[in-house]
Amino acid sequence: MTESPKPQSLKEVMEHLNTAEVKGKTLSARDKQARTVARLVLVQALYQMELTGQGVETIVREFSDFRFDGDLEGEPLGEGDIDFFSEGLRTVVKEQSTIDRNIAERLAAGWRLDRIDTTLRAILRSGAWELGFRKDIGKEVVINEYVEIAKAFFGETEAKFVNGALDGIARDVR
Repeated sequence: MTESPKPQSLKEVMEHLNTAEVKGKTLSARDKQARTVARLVLVQALYQMELTGQGVETIVREFSDFRFDGDLEGEPLGEGDIDFFSEGLRTVVKEQSTIDRNIAERLAAGWRLDRIDTTLRAILRSGAWELGFRKDIGKEVVINEYVEIAKAFFGETEAKFVNGALDGIARDVR
């Protein structure tokens, strides 16, 4: 992954992420935007599920009905790919033990997944889902998107951690 300066706003993150492509198929600008929104909302939904203990279908309904046309940090999210979001959330929950095992294998010796920040854990789970279960999406696209999301929520250190972990997971599952 190439180094880029930390985005200053959600708008900059969205603009940067909208350059992604699906392997063998270029997405339209609208579809790229919708996929990026879905990834951001997926991370939020996983975070909320972990904090509140709400079930997956409750969260899918809530986010589909109320969050996709909302805003983040005062900036509108825009239209999201609700099907992609729903598939991701359901699969992460259903396959959580496999996804968590893939992540745990990439943690430093002595570290456990439950010691990682809740938002960072949601980012890793989302990225691991795409790498392991959506092989139609290029690994570079997946890693880049979640590294940029990590930069938006944290800083360079966490983004580098996400980059390394997801790169290792990609080698393991692809």
